[in-house]
Amino acid sequence: MDSFDASAITAPDLAARIDPSTLRNRSGGPLYLEIADELRRLIENGEVSAQTRLPAERALSISLDVSRVTVASAYRHLREGGWISAQRGSGTYVSPTGSLPSWGSLAGDRETANLEFVNASPSASPLLSDAYGVAAEKIRDRFTLGGYAPSGLFELRESIAAYYRGRGVPTTADNILVTSGATDAIHAVLATFTEPGARVLVEHPTYPGVVELVHSLGGRCIPVPIDPDNTDEFVAAADRSARQSAPTLAYFMPDFSNPSGARLPLNTRRQLSATMHRHGVLTIVDEVAADLCLDGSPDIEPFGAATPDVATVTVGSTSKTVWGGLRVGWVRAEAGLLARVSATYARRQLSVSIIDQLAAIELLGKYDEVRRVRAEASRTARDHTVALLRDHLPGWHFRVSDGGLALWCSLPDGMRSSHLVADAQSQGLLLAPGLRFGTGYAFDDRQRIPFTRSLSDITSAVKILTRLSSENTPTPAAASSTPAAVV
Repeated sequence: MDSFDASAITAPDLAARIDPSTLRNRSGGPLYLEIADELRRLIENGEVSAQTRLPAERALSISLDVSRVTVASAYRHLREGGWISAQRGSGTYVSPTGSLPSWGSLAGDRETANLEFVNASPSASPLLSDAYGVAAEKIRDRFTLGGYAPSGLFELRESIAAYYRGRGVPTTADNILVTSGATDAIHAVLATFTEPGARVLVEHPTYPGVVELVHSLGGRCIPVPIDPDNTDEFVAAADRSARQSAPTLAYFMPDFSNPSGARLPLNTRRQLSATMHRHGVLTIVDEVAADLCLDGSPDIEPFGAATPDVATVTVGSTSKTVWGGLRVGWVRAEAGLLARVSATYARRQLSVSIIDQLAAIELLGKYDEVRRVRAEASRTARDHTVALLRDHLPGWHFRVSDGGLALWCSLPDGMRSSHLVADAQSQGLLLAPGLRFGTGYAFDDRQRIPFTRSLSDITSAVKILTRLSSENTPTPAAASSTPAAVV
């Protein structure tokens, strides 16, 4: 169980999330079962996350305009199914999804793992070696200095600013803070703006590391379902969630979102940015995957470009286009916001590696080539993975995005990702459970398959999955009756 205090949901808030049209004996059964089914739905899809404290029976009965006995019966039904638990003197809580290892520890040591498909992290760009060679020469001139650059080397900050100016966003070096990778940048932003009890809108599914970070800071993630084929609905859903939950922050990946692969069209991202600004929500824009277009589709205006600069904070890095081992990320923000983030970051990090920064400067100087090389390699790997899955696992369904580094697969009816991952690990294949990409019990029917390993490794992984799938006997009835175990 995480070390943070569980969040609580008020009776009016919970009642507002229950669809009134689904109650009042829609199936002719007892009303308490209808309420229990609605609560289970909210838990399954992540709208009410694990470890959330539920309202007292009396308070919820008043908000739902039903008897206290009805709510008590619904709670009892959910307790018997393992969805919630009562803690004497404390209240009723949504059951935890299990004792989860940290996201960063799931993959173990990639150098010694047999088939590590947890992280969507590609091998190093072939341009990296020469960039480090140049950096090794240039760093000699800095040996007489202290070796610290608290906000990042000016040359690197100016290179990153030029990258944004090239995308149509006025930016200077003073708008850039260099960090040790994207997660470091996200943590600095969240630590600056997340107060205990704060609510943060997130796409659902989303990057698991963000859910962990928000929880570790005492915040609560509010999931907003995203469908890559209907991104306009995402704007409407985010609007509703902002009205109902009064969040202070939002975290979105508008380009090739991890893991769904969703990419917001121009008008959609403008509407979403304006909606968040209207609600007074500061949006953290994760652009780690923004340069991972694989099929030549045109670049889209960066999220937030059409709204005031104080409405967004953007995070980026070289981890996906170059290499995760090049620990260079950044925060781009309006000067006042950036000063606050920089003050937070300075309390835990004196400087990012100087030689890494020098290598990044060299790579950003030829970034069009960096992007082209990564796109060619990733496109080949994606098409190889797609062909294998279609040939050997026809029951798996997925959308082929024109960017990103992974496929988000729907598993056959009754198959659980948590069970599949456990079985695969015994065969030397490491995967991330679908549950990790949600805020509760959602996505155990989904599996992310990165296409960032070698073609031979991808082939070996699909062979293992094919064998495990053929051995698996789905039990849909059992799958819908109790919460899933988590590996």
